Amino acid sequence: MIFSTKAVLFDMDGVLLNSAPAVERVWHAWALAHGLDPVRVVEQAHGRRSIETIRAVAPELDAEKENITVEQMEIDDRDGVIALPGAADLLSILPPDRLTIVTSATRPLALARLGYAGLPIPARIITADDVVNGKPSPEPYLKGAALLGFAANECLVFEDTPAGIAAARTAGAQAIALHTTYPISALQEANAIVASLAAVKADFRAGTIILNVTPL
Repeated sequence: MIFSTKAVLFDMDGVLLNSAPAVERVWHAWALAHGLDPVRVVEQAHGRRSIETIRAVAPELDAEKENITVEQMEIDDRDGVIALPGAADLLSILPPDRLTIVTSATRPLALARLGYAGLPIPARIITADDVVNGKPSPEPYLKGAALLGFAANECLVFEDTPAGIAAARTAGAQAIALHTTYPISALQEANAIVASLAAVKADFRAGTIILNVTPL
């Protein structure tokens, strides 16, 4: 499949790097500490801002206070945080002013994980600290596109979660899903599904990014 776009917006966890083991360890421990169902909490945590996960699963808690605790737990847990196949290559090929990262992680956590994974950090990124409403709201991707000087419908998004795909599509962007975190059945709203970024080849011609995608 061939896609053309003016800019590319990357989710981070599950797209550029694998942090799933760390995410699951942290949220499992946090859930047990508060007498919550770890399975339900971990399921809520993927692809969403941590503060919104806390509000959803434990509205009786002080979300701001708990969010500080969870964030530090996630920053401290670096075991297994590695770049996913194709991520470094694709980031190196695309023009730096035509890409950014739009993540539900906070800025300190995003910078930490990108560093652990040995991936380049774009000059400007959108994190949980930059939005009022996280994914599945379109706000993160609308802001990511604007950061690069484009409308969202001129951009293409790489995502791995239903919440992220919904955010991208509602914003008006094309979305390619990675089959890294959720089953294929949960990713059907995307324009295509790939195993990893290794299935994506990029070229830049006359101001347009051309992506050659090998879908699952």
